Parts: sequence; structure tokens; C-alpha cells
Amino acid sequence: MQFQQLYLFIINKLDKELPSHITYHTAEHTKSVIQAVEELAAGENIYGEELVLLKTAALFHDTGFLQGHREHEELSCVIAREHLPDFDYAPEQVEQICGMIMATRLPQQPTDRLAGLLCDADLYYLGTDAYTVNAENLYLELKKEGVVSNKASWLLKQIEFLASHRYFTASARQKLDAQKQVILNTLQSKLQEKKVHKESPLQYLQDLFQAILGVTIAGIALKLFLVPNHFFDGGITGISLLTHEIYHYNLGLLLLLFNLPLIILGYYIVGKKFALRTLCCVLLLGISLLIIPNYPVTADKLLISIFGGAFLGIGIGFIMRIGAAVDGIEVLALYALKKTSFTITEIILAINILIFAIAAFNFGIETALYSILTYFTATRCIDYVVEGLQAYTGVTIVSRESEVIKYQMVNKLGRGITVYKGERGFLPGKYDISDDCDIIFTIITRLEFRKLKNLVYEIDPKAFIFSNEIKEASGGIIKKRKH
Repeated sequence: MQFQQLYLFIINKLDKELPSHITYHTAEHTKSVIQAVEELAAGENIYGEELVLLKTAALFHDTGFLQGHREHEELSCVIAREHLPDFDYAPEQVEQICGMIMATRLPQQPTDRLAGLLCDADLYYLGTDAYTVNAENLYLELKKEGVVSNKASWLLKQIEFLASHRYFTASARQKLDAQKQVILNTLQSKLQEKKVHKESPLQYLQDLFQAILGVTIAGIALKLFLVPNHFFDGGITGISLLTHEIYHYNLGLLLLLFNLPLIILGYYIVGKKFALRTLCCVLLLGISLLIIPNYPVTADKLLISIFGGAFLGIGIGFIMRIGAAVDGIEVLALYALKKTSFTITEIILAINILIFAIAAFNFGIETALYSILTYFTATRCIDYVVEGLQAYTGVTIVSRESEVIKYQMVNKLGRGITVYKGERGFLPGKYDISDDCDIIFTIITRLEFRKLKNLVYEIDPKAFIFSNEIKEASGGIIKKRKH
């Protein structure tokens, strides 16, 4: 075996013929892998012919990049079979070398100790100070090839890969595992420090407009329909109206006081953004109640029930569309759900039965019945505006960055996912072009949908997402939230 002559021939070929966008799988990378082979082989007591075969496999393992990025291991074997006989390598040695080269394909699956050592040498840098430079070069190369789209997705890919990677030889584990864990911890810290996806100024203006519109419509429902005619609603709004009628306290202040504990609870159960937006909307509603005059539009009880409930539901619906609420009863139900075996619907129903029973006792059965009609109308209008908060939402995601999205959904959102194996492509005019993909399905609440959508589009702006309402769901971890 004429390794030295072969080494000069292949390194020269890599130096001169590799495409310019190959920034990681270069001749320098091949040299570093050969050096790592020599270090690990010494620790594993591998010498003589076996060492030469290992170094030869290292020399050829990335030559496939001379011809293409995809399936480069197979291409490397083609090149090896073409040139090795010219340098006195026997056919069985050539096939052994190709077997080692194929073992480096990710996920690595070596079948013997030589292949395992080559795999460790190929990824030797994962546990060294050279990691940052190598990772940056690999990112630039993969971005040119369209494998990764941005630094955010690349960071997640690195974390996922490092967390799952294991060295095969005892020498590599002893030399590299400690530093590799330090690198993994550093990357995970960067992920935690990474800024949350920022919405555009236009989106903020749209949300502000919807919030003002929502509290104004809700305020009209309260001051022009419900309050002057002593009608009630369900939830925290109903409790506030009852307290206002019995004790004559300021309605806006009561809404704030009754919602405040639930806003704090929502901070931990739903999220910081939800809590802050809800607090702002409750304050805006209090202001609207001060501005809008207490003027009864009609004395017809049926019209009051229907239109008062409709305006209230539409107003609350607009507020919920921006990921907030002015009636924290759903948050209370979510909290109670974690402590009991009842569904959200059953918990809310029980609370509202208590509210309407108190209304019937203090203001008569007829008022309570009309108030139930008001609540029903408001609920239907909320469903119309936001497609239902109390129901779960099933979300299906198809993306080329499915691995990154899966990792982020499970580890950042704390969501359980189901993955279907499918194919993407089949576009008009390109029907014969497709590739395998993971189709991700998860179940979330309506309040979480925007957060999930922002997360997915930050990773892959071209991802395909669709959702559908789910009336009932149980089991799994759909009710769990990451704290």
C-alpha cells in the first residue's frame, strides 16, 4: 500500500478541485481527521496494516464532495474504488475502507472497532477548542447548500446533535466527552438567552387597534345594555356585575380587582405576554366604562339579552384574538383542571351556575334566565370571532426544518407531538419532485397558537401550517405546560 503517494495525490486533488462554497469539508478537515485517527489509534493499540487502512479511509471519506454534497459517502466510495488499486490496495482492502467510509454517514452506525474509530475521528472536533471555528465553517457550507436557513435553526441543530451524539471508542470518550459537555452547556445557555421573536411594529399597531376596538364594544354592551337594565353575564364579568348591583361599587374597579389574581395566575400558566396584555385590556375597559355614558338603548328584555350578549362577546372576542382576555375565568378553569378530573367546560359551567343562582336569588328568576341567554349569546359570538378558546386546537406543520421545529416545540413550548412520516412536494408542474418529510401534529390552546406560529416561522418562513378546532381531548400531555 503506497499511502504517502496516495496522500499527496488526494490532498492535492481536494485543494484544487473542491467547490468554493465547501468551507468545512476541505483538505484541512481531511488532514485533521487523519491526525485524530493517529491519536485515537495509539490509545486503542491499533498499528500496522489496520492503521494504514484507517488513515486511507480518513483520506477518502469526504472526497465525495468533489462531485456533490448529497450522498457524498457513496461518491467517496466510488472515487476510492477508482484510485486505490493504482496504489497497491487489494480488492478486500478497498471494500474494508469503503465500509468504514459508509459508517461515517449520519447517524453513524459503525459495525466494527475500526469503523467506530474513524467515526470518532471524523467528529473529533466536537470535544475540542476548535469546535466554534469548525461549527461556523460547517454552518456557512450547509447554508449554501440550503440545508439550514438561519443561525437560529443552526443553533438548535447543534444542540440536538451534541445532546444525542456518543463517541464509540474509550479513548475518544476519555479525551473529549468533558469538553463536549461544556460546549453543549454553552450552546444551551445561548438558546435560553436568545431573544424571543419580535413582532413587527405593524403587528403591534393591529393588536392595539383590536384591543381598543374590543374594549370599546364590550364597554358599549355593559353601559348601554346590561348595567342600566340590571342584566348579568357569566364568568368574572358576571361576578363583577353582581357585586356592582348589590354593593354599587365602581364596575371598572371591580373588573380589575377580580381579574388581578387570575392575571397573576395566568402569568405562570399561560405566559408573561398573556398576563401583560390582559392587564392592559382590563385597564382599557375600565377607562371605557368611565367614558361611555350609562344610557339604556332599549327596555326590551329580549333585545337586551341578545344584543347585549352579542356586543359583549364580539368585544371579548377581539381581545382574545390578540392573545389576551378581560374575563379570567378560563385561566381559573385551566388551573382547576390541573387539580381535578373535570374538563374546562364542566368547571366553567359550574362557576356560572353559581353566579346565575345568586342572581336568581337576589333579582328574580326572570332576570337570571335572561342573563343566561345573554351569556349564551356572548359565548356564541366569542366562538364566531376567535373560533373558541375553551376548545383545543389541533395544529399540523409541514416543513423542511422539521427536526429543529420538533426540538423547539418539545423543549421550549413543552408540548407533546406526534410525527407522521410523509412526502412533501408534488407541486403543479413539478409533480415528479418530492422528498420524505416529518409531518408534525400537536394540540394546543387558542392562546398558544400565535406563539407556536411565530416560533415555526422564525425557523422556517415557508412552513405550511393549518389548524382545526378540537372539541374534546384527553390523555397524553396536552394539559401540561412547561414552567
